[in-house]
Amino acid sequence: MKVKTYFMHQKMMTKVLLALLPIIIMSTWLYGWRVISLLAVTLIAGIAAEYLVLRLIQKDKTKVTEACLVSCVLFTLTLPPATPYYIAIIGIVFGIVFGKAVFGGFGRNIFNPALVGRAFIYIAFPRHLALRWTEPFTDFPGGFFNYAGAEDLITSATPLINLKEGAGASSSLKELIFGLHPGTIGETARILIIVAAIYLIWTKTAAWKIMLSTLGSAALMAAIFNTTGALTEPFYYYLFSGGLLFGAVFMATDPVSAPKNEQAKWIFGALVGIFTMTIRAFSLFAEGVMFAILLANSLTPLLERNLQAWQKERQLKAKAKAERQAKTPEQGGSKTPAKAKIQAKGV
Repeated sequence: MKVKTYFMHQKMMTKVLLALLPIIIMSTWLYGWRVISLLAVTLIAGIAAEYLVLRLIQKDKTKVTEACLVSCVLFTLTLPPATPYYIAIIGIVFGIVFGKAVFGGFGRNIFNPALVGRAFIYIAFPRHLALRWTEPFTDFPGGFFNYAGAEDLITSATPLINLKEGAGASSSLKELIFGLHPGTIGETARILIIVAAIYLIWTKTAAWKIMLSTLGSAALMAAIFNTTGALTEPFYYYLFSGGLLFGAVFMATDPVSAPKNEQAKWIFGALVGIFTMTIRAFSLFAEGVMFAILLANSLTPLLERNLQAWQKERQLKAKAKAERQAKTPEQGGSKTPAKAKIQAKGV
């Protein structure tokens, strides 16, 4: 059996997986080998879901895309370390089926499949997705010699939850940057996320405009909300809290659901940053990145269509103006034979 018969290799997705590999390794050190087993279960369920559903549509031509592997990895990294296996299976199957397959497969979906699945289980199983958090290991060998954090460690809250509950900043900026606090599996490895961002930009795999506009607009909104009293900490605290950095680098830049138009990328990223901080400041949810990206995804087709229409209109106006300017000198410089004779006699 040839692998190529059932699997579609995608160079861009291979680069994303390479960028995610160090984050997976650090997450294992922070939370134990349960990270790997959860990832394995998610991959099996996601691959099976994509193949079986697309088999109904594409028949014998069905292939599992490498993008499916990326979605499974990203989905796993957005989960709390103690997420039950059955919830992870439900989430990734829902994301692959209703976030991707129902649109016709790779390249046709308007939403990020990993976030569709994550949003579904976040609402369906809030006790496991919002209330159970594991303290990370902080000393060597950490989780490399442990399956998972002990049960008595599943009592802590994330920095954003503590802020939402009025407990103040529970982690220092150093702890936020180095990931030494409770959070989802992949969001706390922020140093490696920054390194991954540099790699993805250098290899032209992810759009730097989306990353920059997302983080820039989020910082601006956090500063404004801090001034008004809606947020209590400086803007940089919110940039390094929660999944904003992970979302800006890996989720918002999804090559399928993100805009293709260069101007639209700036607007899309700005919307993600604005939505994120607005949700964090005024909603019941402590985190807003997931909902912000999905909201921006829903606006992307309209945004690109209107921008393309506007750009086309500008081009037509510029072309008409150029044609008018080209005719004006010719009309001004040409002279009728009668006028030419009068001028000659005058001379």
